[in-house]
Amino acid sequence: MPADPETLELVARFYHGFELQISTEKVVPLICVAHYLEMTENHSKNNLLGQALSFFQERILPSWNETVKAFRTTEKFLRQSLKLGLVEACMKSIITKALANPCLLGEPIKNSTKYEDDTEEEDEGYKPSARRRLFDLDWKSEDLTTLSLELYEPVIHEMNKHGVPSPYVAASLCNYTNRWVLSSSGEAVTSNYKKEILEAVERHLPHEKGLVPCTLLFEILQFANVLEVSSECRNGIEIRIGKQLDQAAVKDLLIPSQGYSKEMQYDIVCVRRILKVFYGSYTSSDISGLISVAELIEDFLAEVASDIDLNIDTFVDLAEMSLAASLGTQRTLDGIYRAVDIYLDKHRHLTESEREEVCRVLDFQKVSPEAYEHAAKNEKLPLRVVVQVLFAGQLQLRDRILKEVQDSDDKSTEEEAEDNEAKLDFGEEEMRSEMEKMSMKVMELERECNMMRKEIDNGGSPKVRKEKTSLWREMKRKFGCVNSVHDSNCQLKKKKKMHPKQGV
Repeated sequence: MPADPETLELVARFYHGFELQISTEKVVPLICVAHYLEMTENHSKNNLLGQALSFFQERILPSWNETVKAFRTTEKFLRQSLKLGLVEACMKSIITKALANPCLLGEPIKNSTKYEDDTEEEDEGYKPSARRRLFDLDWKSEDLTTLSLELYEPVIHEMNKHGVPSPYVAASLCNYTNRWVLSSSGEAVTSNYKKEILEAVERHLPHEKGLVPCTLLFEILQFANVLEVSSECRNGIEIRIGKQLDQAAVKDLLIPSQGYSKEMQYDIVCVRRILKVFYGSYTSSDISGLISVAELIEDFLAEVASDIDLNIDTFVDLAEMSLAASLGTQRTLDGIYRAVDIYLDKHRHLTESEREEVCRVLDFQKVSPEAYEHAAKNEKLPLRVVVQVLFAGQLQLRDRILKEVQDSDDKSTEEEAEDNEAKLDFGEEEMRSEMEKMSMKVMELERECNMMRKEIDNGGSPKVRKEKTSLWREMKRKFGCVNSVHDSNCQLKKKKKMHPKQGV
């Protein structure tokens, strides 16, 4: 029978007839010792067990704070407390009070501004009135997070079972996790105990979307990976994150990998799993969430593109997921181009075919003029991709001409419209002819490039290597491109040189 000296002193003082002074922390041990010593009413009237039980029922159970304090002491006498029903009585008292006033568990965690108004209206029903706060000693509530996991977990289980509002249960679970796992105060706790806490928290955390901020869930996930929790626990956290991924930030996705590489790497596989959960569970007709995640993945790709160990397949897979979310929208794909440019810059060892594989996620008809201008001068892009850039530029030029003619048609007469249409047909024929000539020049450049490569492979002269180095400049010259920003696009027609008028 476990007993401390203070408890035995109380028993001895009662035996010798001294006045009994029972405290909240000593009532549970006193009940257990008195029951073990059979100090019941059968032996004498108003015996120790009866007095201790009366104090427990009249002074402890009606109060939230006193109940939590007494419940905490049952851990040392757990077997006896369970047998005598003390644990059950404390749990019933705690749950009843939590149903009446859920704020005793802590304020719900506000996730985003769109929920603030609704949350405030719902909380009014649970907050005590000003008069009650003035006279209620329990308003500054005792924190359940001070309980051990052995006591805390069954209480939370019963709260979920009896219908305590989910936002308050989630708030209590998050506070418990922060106290024992995430904060520095939990440093004295062993890794196995932290692992048990995370697995228990995940089991009892409600599944409603938005109860826990996405950033906090990512932090819990990182600790879960370090502590090597069960796959069920990790999957549960990832599913909760995936359902609200549109609320995440780029830094949240930078989850350190638990591999053996010396350099800091990121868990790309985990991010892919979370993305699949998001796309599989997104049912809203509003596409703003899809656009937010697409932009998030573009920024994430730009962050991880410099990782030398990031393979092509994984990079392309993430880029395609971002592209799929952008289908049917009017947004540009500058973020994808920026990530590809960084990837090619940090992976100079890639072959021509591998670089083409990376660039297959690019669509230059959906990039901004600034990105197109940069791509037209980007020496890291494969030759075939450069041809696509130039072709996309010609299509943009044609579209601008069509738009200008269409706008002029709305303001002109029917005869003028027919005349403009004839001019447009002539302009299209001339443009098609110029584009065919450009294609011939590109094919000629490809042949010259292949010949230079063969000569270099066969031990070509320095002169040949010098010609190879200036191939890019030569190709720009043949297309009529110059180095300035405004003249970077190839011009199909040269502007006529204007002569100043002669002075009088």
